[in-house]
Amino acid sequence: MINFKPSKLTLAIFSSGLMALSSQSIAAEDFTPDTQTEKEIETIEVSGIRGSLQRAQAIKMSSESIVEVLSAVDIGKLPDTSVAESLARLPGVTGERRNGRTSGLSIRGFNENYIGTLLNGRELLGMGDNRGVEFDLYPTEIVANILIYKTAEAGLMNQGIAGTIDLQTASPLNSQASMTVNAVYEQNEKESANPDYDNNGHRLSFNYIDQFFDDTLGINFVVSSQETPRQEENFRGWGYADTPDGDKILGGHDSFVRSALMERNSIATVIEYQPTDQLTVKFDALYIDFEENDVRRGLEEGGPVWGGVNYEATSIEDDLVTSGYWDGFYSVVRNDARSQESELTTFGLNVAYEINSDWTAMLDVSVGDVDKSLTDLESYSGVGRAGTDGRTSTARSWEMTSSGAMYSAHPTLPGVDFTDESLMRLAGPQSWGAPVIGSDAQDGFVNRPEFTENLDSIRIDIDGVVDYGIISGINMGVNYSERSKDKVNEGDYLTSPEYPGDAAIPNVLGIADLGFIGINGVLAYDSLDLYRSGYYTATEASLVQTDRLGDTYTINEETLNVYAKINLAAEFWGIYMSGNLGVQYVDVTQGSTGFSTVEDENAYVVSTATSGGASYSDWLPMLNLNFEVAEDQFIRTALAKVQSRPRMDDLRPNSRATFAYNDNQIQSANPDNGPWTGSAGNPELASLASNQFDISYENYFTDDGFFSAAFFYKDLTNWHRTSDALTDFSEVYIPEIHQDSNGDAPATLQGLVSTTTDGFEGFVRGYEFQASVPLRVMTDALDGFGVVMSATFLDGKLSDGSRVPGLSEESYSLTAYYEMHGFEFRIAGTKRSEFLTETRGSSLALQATDDAGAELWDAQISYDFAESGFDSLDGLIISLQGQNLTNENTVQAEATDMRQITSYQSFGANYSLGLNYTF
Repeated sequence: MINFKPSKLTLAIFSSGLMALSSQSIAAEDFTPDTQTEKEIETIEVSGIRGSLQRAQAIKMSSESIVEVLSAVDIGKLPDTSVAESLARLPGVTGERRNGRTSGLSIRGFNENYIGTLLNGRELLGMGDNRGVEFDLYPTEIVANILIYKTAEAGLMNQGIAGTIDLQTASPLNSQASMTVNAVYEQNEKESANPDYDNNGHRLSFNYIDQFFDDTLGINFVVSSQETPRQEENFRGWGYADTPDGDKILGGHDSFVRSALMERNSIATVIEYQPTDQLTVKFDALYIDFEENDVRRGLEEGGPVWGGVNYEATSIEDDLVTSGYWDGFYSVVRNDARSQESELTTFGLNVAYEINSDWTAMLDVSVGDVDKSLTDLESYSGVGRAGTDGRTSTARSWEMTSSGAMYSAHPTLPGVDFTDESLMRLAGPQSWGAPVIGSDAQDGFVNRPEFTENLDSIRIDIDGVVDYGIISGINMGVNYSERSKDKVNEGDYLTSPEYPGDAAIPNVLGIADLGFIGINGVLAYDSLDLYRSGYYTATEASLVQTDRLGDTYTINEETLNVYAKINLAAEFWGIYMSGNLGVQYVDVTQGSTGFSTVEDENAYVVSTATSGGASYSDWLPMLNLNFEVAEDQFIRTALAKVQSRPRMDDLRPNSRATFAYNDNQIQSANPDNGPWTGSAGNPELASLASNQFDISYENYFTDDGFFSAAFFYKDLTNWHRTSDALTDFSEVYIPEIHQDSNGDAPATLQGLVSTTTDGFEGFVRGYEFQASVPLRVMTDALDGFGVVMSATFLDGKLSDGSRVPGLSEESYSLTAYYEMHGFEFRIAGTKRSEFLTETRGSSLALQATDDAGAELWDAQISYDFAESGFDSLDGLIISLQGQNLTNENTVQAEATDMRQITSYQSFGANYSLGLNYTF
């Protein structure tokens, strides 16, 4: 009963890689006493990228599941500032850039909301609006290994339909004592277009590992600090209106230049105590303090049809107006600012006791907390307050390009200089105000949602070695967790103290350059400082907006997992078989509280507390089988039923009703075109579910080289979909206010309410190919050279014809490297096709949009002075790194016509110079 027949070198590599793995994460990997003895006798040190690939390959080779692996050296290089960038190069894994950073991930076509994420085998909280983890928040310095489980195992908690990612910190008792200091200087290729930001930053980290008291106590301590700049040019189209002739035309834009600074401070520690051979106690803690500040300065301008301007189309191609000119709009100068502050704290205690030589018991307890606040401010200025006489309106020509609209002077009318301090006034040029403050009194707006999330869990596990037929081991246990998430979604209308007049802009900082869309620029000022100093009069938006309390909620979950797994090992006709068969029983109790909101006769919001919830349970069987069909060649297959918990915002009990004061809609008897609309959450949603099949072939032709091919099929048996339901609005109908301009009642009291329901089905299937090839296998002259490459092809859809969020039909990755005599060079690229994602809309709510995909290239060159022959420089590594070398842009467009660009973002390359010294 042998899992595989590794070489001595592979065993030694695997031994070193295994040291950092948590006990619960490797419970499925069994070793005979003879194998363990052999590992202790022979230990071969490997380093650099080739050592990293060898360690990762050995872990992958020995796993009972289909997994992908990153080891510490691999994570810490090329030139990754977060684990998201490292993971995005693995087969079947694609990264998503958000505001210039790789933050989101998809595995096999499903984004992070469907990925189970663990830290040392425990469920990990994220800092996002929802359940998914924002992987760019986790610095590479705190992680020793990352395992991506593409197939399910009964002993894994928090599994997802996409897969499970386990971030693992180092074991201090099984690591070499060291102190490492890392210092990196960063600079963005683009000069800052905003006068109050620059384009440089830094990363600093310190890592300390040591053992005490005859190697019975080990400490691993990591502290990391990072300031990373981002520059962005963003054309944002409002959308595309229909002309009277049936063509599409740009309806307007709000384009800007953005400058941002991300600050992330992290502290991680692991304390491991082994007073006897039978008892091991491990405590780990992680604290992340994240802050990102940015400014977005530009113009918001209505265009043809939607903007109410005079216009003439001068060129039309395939039903799209590609050029023309317009006039008559009072442009809004935007000086917007955003500040996000988040804190994550998590503690874990793991106690493992060896009852005897065959049986081990484990107790694991953890607590986690996240606090997040977001201040997103809009500040308006222009040629004067709405309704003021004598204002000069904007006149422009425009031409549609591959990057959006490019503007130029009107052929006959003069333009407006938005950099002229004597002309610009701090006041809203458009009548955008709510009734509660007056239609001309809105000079800005601030969204300020706050999130709080808690997760506590306890796990008891028993693991044993048995010898009964093909059964080689048993693992069973129970895991109980309590999770809660609170969101308070408040905002304010902002009015200048000069209202009903206007005033010159105070404290002008300079000019924000808008040359990327053909406009010379706008005046720049610190709007966030004005808001925080109390300059504006603030009126709570929840007084008149139903989507404020309508999106304020508390979600509570209690989850009980009871699981059992038997490990399998046997030999049939010279073919070694290993694997596991298990089942999870999942019992969930979910409850939520929130508000139902409607408008009263004075157009003010009336709220009513509401609540809801559900309880349900299910059985999840899981099977993994591996066959060594030839030496170091495996066929792996898996069957499983897997679940992902619903999105947090979908579980809210809230509902809200709205009425459109438009005579055409009020007089329509068709609910599809009537005045009544609404939205609601669904606190009774069950988990998304999938029946999954996997099969792969893996050939490990050398200790640092392999190739594989895999096929998978996910049969989605319960999927969630947001759709409209016909609803009777009689309960919220108020005759005195819900009428047309003639005082007539609406023709219908029925309308459509948008809500999320389950019961949908679908599928995703795909093929994955990957290879890691050291080129010395071709000729010794290429020793030190190598390539790692992968390709993934996906297909899938839902039963209603909609798309799976995060699915790119094609994705590729390539890493080429050279490592010899301390010198290392690597270049890496990833490419993915278009996919469905989310962006922030009104009130910062998430809404679906299409991303055109991207091709990203990074590179690194480094030298390890341990190979230099100078003893005084031993331990020093110097590196030069570059990200987004080709300045790949992020493009979002209408799904029906990719020429209809709604967002075109350009970020520029990021460069860094690093020094790493190990004592």
